[in-house]
Amino acid sequence: MSREPLIFLDVDGPLIPFRERPGAPPGPPAPDPSGHPLIHRLDPEDGRRLLALDARLVWATTWMDTANELVAPRLGLPDLPVVPFPDDDGDDRIRGGGLHWKTMTLTRSAGGRPFVWLDDEITGADRRWVDGHHPGRALLHRVDPFTGLTDADLTLVGHWLSQVAADPPR
Repeated sequence: MSREPLIFLDVDGPLIPFRERPGAPPGPPAPDPSGHPLIHRLDPEDGRRLLALDARLVWATTWMDTANELVAPRLGLPDLPVVPFPDDDGDDRIRGGGLHWKTMTLTRSAGGRPFVWLDDEITGADRRWVDGHHPGRALLHRVDPFTGLTDADLTLVGHWLSQVAADPPR
């Protein structure tokens, strides 16, 4: 089994913030051919910064395969694997106790490997559940959905990945 850490990436909030990024040109943006009204908020530098991290990037978003079609090219990312989330209202979508509907699926998808989950909806309930159900290391990092990924977020992730690489598996 590979021990390469995974980084599960959400799109809305972390990569497409809910507010304009600082320094954005004033006024409404030109319409995007994709028709997505906020896709102009992607920062191409995020792709370079994510690729510089020592981990395998994986989409963990409701965008599913559309993330590879519309987001990846704008960030300079290759096609990434996509976590297949269930379509039904089965156990993986139950939010009992405040658990996010992605938590169980992502933990299972990690298969015991170390992983980082970058999302704007992570809570303490998700962290506690992963701590109790995942045998490997995990960093569940909540990204501010109004600012998107920042240098501080990626510095923290890079530091965590360095620690994982330096420490023996638990």
